[in-house]
Amino acid sequence: MAAHKGSKKVIYAALIGNFLIAVTKFLAAFFTGSSAMLSEGIHSLVDTGNGGLMLYGLRRSAKPPDLAHPFGHGRELYFWSFVVALLIFALGAGVSFYEGVQHIRHPEPSVSVEWNYAVLGFAILFEGGSWYVALKEFRSVKGDVGYVEAIRRSKDPSVFTVLFEDTAALLGLVIALAGVTAAHYLEIPIFDGIASIGISLVLAFTAIFLARETKGLLIGEAAAPAVEATVLRIAAEDPLVTAANGVMTVHVGPSQIVATISAEFHDDARADDIENTIERIEARLREEAPDIVAVYVKPQREAVWGKRRARLADG
Repeated sequence: MAAHKGSKKVIYAALIGNFLIAVTKFLAAFFTGSSAMLSEGIHSLVDTGNGGLMLYGLRRSAKPPDLAHPFGHGRELYFWSFVVALLIFALGAGVSFYEGVQHIRHPEPSVSVEWNYAVLGFAILFEGGSWYVALKEFRSVKGDVGYVEAIRRSKDPSVFTVLFEDTAALLGLVIALAGVTAAHYLEIPIFDGIASIGISLVLAFTAIFLARETKGLLIGEAAAPAVEATVLRIAAEDPLVTAANGVMTVHVGPSQIVATISAEFHDDARADDIENTIERIEARLREEAPDIVAVYVKPQREAVWGKRRARLADG
């Protein structure tokens, strides 16, 4: 829950900032006729809608398990994160590219460019503040690993999605500023359209990267090696277990993991002894690895487990 509180803080900061920035960008585009500024307005409007979808996904993912969803609704967040990536690509990148092409085909000089400079300056300031909040939150959860590796390992897409959106927004603002400046001072209006196409490429790259990361989460990714090691250790320490062969895990939500343990028991163990062992393992996991929402212990010889792992490695 603490992680989700941090995620919501980041999303609320981005949502409020993007909405205010979108309004001012559209006003500037209306008064100046700038294609790049219109693309930036669309970009900020899409980001505002995406923030709302992320909050909706967080709320839905927190719903308790039911008969239809016995492992909870954690993957709702992954689904809506994937929808966000699609919207960035279809609306943000698609519309910006279209506007850029139209402005190159039918270039019109911008007027009252002071509006553009003022809006872009304030937008960079506000977007930078939102980006800093997202970066600070991401740093608090990423640990000592690098940023790209932390994103690949992360099972909570809400923070890194906002961070990527804000990074793309800042890059887009810089591109828009360059395009507006070049179009005005060089008196070549097509630079405004070229900047709009540049913004669309930034958004397309962002969307593809986010879609790739959330696709893996939707399909199902294993838990961190440290979590799997904890599960194996707890199983191996039970007096009735002679060998904990291995464990397979899958995230069904940012803080929801299902685990399957392959274990060997004493030859003279009875059914009720094995049942008591499983209860002891579950009780310890609730204390030491609370993210494990379900655990299944499979009595299995090491050779059988080894063949299973070999098939997975070859696949």
